[in-house]
Amino acid sequence: MDPLEQQLKQALARVDAPAGFAARVSVAARPPVWRSPALAAGLMLLAVGGGFAWRQHQGEVAKEQVMAAMRITAGKLNHIQTHIRETRP
Repeated sequence: MDPLEQQLKQALARVDAPAGFAARVSVAARPPVWRSPALAAGLMLLAVGGGFAWRQHQGEVAKEQVMAAMRITAGKLNHIQTHIRETRP
């Protein structure tokens, strides 16, 4: 076995986890406990307010798109009316 293979085998060898590793991981994976009701209420208010703001923004974007479509449609209709007036005897 050449030195590179030996180094790879050594680097990839199975090693047992240190004592207490599983306990530390399970503690770190737990969701945070809100110790302050005011903090929890503030975070909820922020989330709800952000949701309303996003919805309002989406409504404004939709309104702008509808208005652009109306302007395009009005322009096309004006063009057609002009063409009809010019072609009448």
